[in-house]
Amino acid sequence: MNRKTLVLPAVAGLLAPVLAACGGSDSGSKSGDAIVVGTTDRFTVTSDAPAPLDPAYAYDVGTWNILRQTVQTLLTQPKGEGVPVPEAAESCSFTDSGNERYACKLREGLKFANGDAVTAADVKFSIERALHINADSGVATLLNTIDTVETQGEREVIFHLKTADATFPYKLSTPVAGIVNPKNYDKRKLRDGFEVDGSGPYTFKAEVEDNAIVSATFAKNPSYKGSVEVKNDEVVMRAFRNAKLMGEAIDKGDIDVMTRAMSPAQIDKLDAGSDANVDLVDMPGLEIRYLAFNTNASTVKSKAVRQAMAQVINRGELVSKVYGTQAEPLYSLVPATLTGHSNSFFNKYGDPSAAKAKNLLAKAGISTPVKLTLHYTTDHYGSATKQEFEILQKQLNGSGLFDVSIQGHPWATFRPAEKKGDYDVYGMGWFPDFPDADNFLAPFLDKGNFLGSPYSNGTIRRTLIPESRREADRLNAAKSLTEIQDIVAEDVPVLPLWQGKQYVAARDNITGVSYALNSSSTLQLWELSRGVSG
Repeated sequence: MNRKTLVLPAVAGLLAPVLAACGGSDSGSKSGDAIVVGTTDRFTVTSDAPAPLDPAYAYDVGTWNILRQTVQTLLTQPKGEGVPVPEAAESCSFTDSGNERYACKLREGLKFANGDAVTAADVKFSIERALHINADSGVATLLNTIDTVETQGEREVIFHLKTADATFPYKLSTPVAGIVNPKNYDKRKLRDGFEVDGSGPYTFKAEVEDNAIVSATFAKNPSYKGSVEVKNDEVVMRAFRNAKLMGEAIDKGDIDVMTRAMSPAQIDKLDAGSDANVDLVDMPGLEIRYLAFNTNASTVKSKAVRQAMAQVINRGELVSKVYGTQAEPLYSLVPATLTGHSNSFFNKYGDPSAAKAKNLLAKAGISTPVKLTLHYTTDHYGSATKQEFEILQKQLNGSGLFDVSIQGHPWATFRPAEKKGDYDVYGMGWFPDFPDADNFLAPFLDKGNFLGSPYSNGTIRRTLIPESRREADRLNAAKSLTEIQDIVAEDVPVLPLWQGKQYVAARDNITGVSYALNSSSTLQLWELSRGVSG
């Protein structure tokens, strides 16, 4: 039986129900017992990014989804939703009332895949390594509240923080805090290429052509000790150039599971039950898309230009024409489903209005039309990105206030150029490191932010972010978080566009698909298995 499998939205602290796909057992991949997963994520080595899989460098959803299978962290995000739970650790907790001292005790008998013991010293090495290297990806900023790391014996690690940080347990569940073996990772430099070694659920081996991964094998790690139950022996991930080729592969049974990024048309087709052997699973997601600005660039240095763009862009039209019911308009960096969300952009700008935008530009003495180029990546966020930018171009030019052109670039060149400040305006997506409003604000606005943005607001950095992190009860952080969002709506260093759902498609003899992704878009390959349910 073909049907759409829906995981209902989960509230933090609650566990989403498991709804498994149902159907016959006469379908499946042509790769033996290994479960084959397709993706359009691109994993490449370039001169600008020679170490894409080093935990001290990696900072995008695709590379993190490789590391989460292979490199163990002290904590991990639970199967459903809620606060992080112990993984390499046996236990972790704040040991003071001020959320400034955090202690973890490792599980007994932990080993790296090569048989070496995992010790507290290895944890200390790994964390200090990421901070010391401080890669230009910006990932080390997740650990920037750490002052010192202390060990006591072989199994105890104590983190002394510079300031209170109630989100710190979430940060220890991210790959930048992954535990690596000092034998394989130099403390002073990144590990180039596609080798990954850790103590996670799987070992990893990549098949590479032209400096890009075309296929990767995740084999069950017999030495693994942790909180997850690995339900398969081997998963093969295949990288496709586009969603069309990935869709053809699942139709033919060459792959078992199809992950990000399917095209909107593919999702609609599967949702309608077009394939009796393939089921579509949708689940709540926290993915957002936004425009970012190099606020030092002459074209957008005046916030009036950025405000005028915020006043003109019609999110509702954009979403309906490109993504339909697969996305929703977003009026803040913080998704509507998270505690602390505020509709700050709608509160300030209301409905789209060219007349209001014209007044903003006139008051600032900006001549029109304002000439801009919007840059986007052609191969990282899905095949609909070009259409999205064509509509943005039409909306802005249709106001008579802008003269916009658009340019697409492959991710391998787009991301380094963005970090260097080569683009005045560019489109980005964000898959959260962890499901908390802080992670939709600090990475864009704090010192050393991952965009490399020159925008700096002292009130946000010195007062509001620290205030919000002092609150273990995140409801109590709402006031500070709302103030941050209101400042962003006023200054527009970034312009939020939409929030999306997430989807996985699987042939009907694959179970565990409902947990293949969590709300932070973390791929959990260990949940997949072969079988029949229904």
